[in-house]
Amino acid sequence: MTRHINIALAGAGAFGQKHLDGLKLIDGVQVTSLVGRELDKTQEVAKKYGIGHVTTDLDESLKRSDVDAVILCTPTQMHAAQAIACLNAGKHVQVEIPLCDRLQDGQAVVDLQKKSGLVAMCGHTRRFNPSHQFVHKKIAADEFHIQQMDVQTYFFRRTNMNALGQPRSWTDHLLWHHAAHTVDLFAYQCGSPIVKANAVQGPIHPALGIAMDMSIQLKAANGAICTLSLSFNNEGPLGTFFRYIGDTATFIARYDDLFNGKEEKIDVSKVDVSMNGIELQDREFVAAIREGREPNASVAQVLPCYEVLDQLEKQLA
Repeated sequence: MTRHINIALAGAGAFGQKHLDGLKLIDGVQVTSLVGRELDKTQEVAKKYGIGHVTTDLDESLKRSDVDAVILCTPTQMHAAQAIACLNAGKHVQVEIPLCDRLQDGQAVVDLQKKSGLVAMCGHTRRFNPSHQFVHKKIAADEFHIQQMDVQTYFFRRTNMNALGQPRSWTDHLLWHHAAHTVDLFAYQCGSPIVKANAVQGPIHPALGIAMDMSIQLKAANGAICTLSLSFNNEGPLGTFFRYIGDTATFIARYDDLFNGKEEKIDVSKVDVSMNGIELQDREFVAAIREGREPNASVAQVLPCYEVLDQLEKQLA
């Protein structure tokens, strides 16, 4: 019999609702508690998804006996402390990317996870997108080897708005959030640690207080290289686009879709049980809890990414 898992989700905004959409497709999973910053808006989301308990206090959810695990879709600056609170409460936790915005905080989460034995995972979705899984399987089968990854992460965020066009209560960050996706994916796909990293950034925005443009170079121990360009100034097209240049092929990944170097679409519909990377990420979290194992993108597995980001932050300073 499949073990039933009750989940509390903290952060009922745009990304939290993507998780709610994915979780409702997983058998034996129920979201029993929803945590949000504004009670009335959180109640609206809870009603839409049929969630019985609503609160603005994560601790209230952590005290509930009908919560086995927590998914955190809260502001970046809260991730590490909230992940630690979940583990201390005896709850498995999946924290959305990034794990932290200070390396020592991420290390503290990893240390506590090892001590507790609970499942602790970070939302490095690119590991789960069918497009990137397809490439990963080619690499694992020794059919493709990365020579270079060329990545563009472009958004238009000159004002502090979220994906739903609503004002944010916090400021997003190119390095600790958006670069984390690529830094982790590059090392994961290469199967080789990053041994060299360089970064430059553009002017600091006078109101947001962050760099709006950034360029990062990476080199793995096996010789593969990566060039990453990031911008909050770009008016389109928006999103993150990955070009894998290898010894036998070129692949272009746009979220869950994949193309070859001639822009011919590759069918990745049979790579996994879904075409939705967030759903697949949540399926891995639930499966790891049920099977009592370390998940793909565990906090320990992704910590080297944040060690690189820490090095880059020191360079930029």
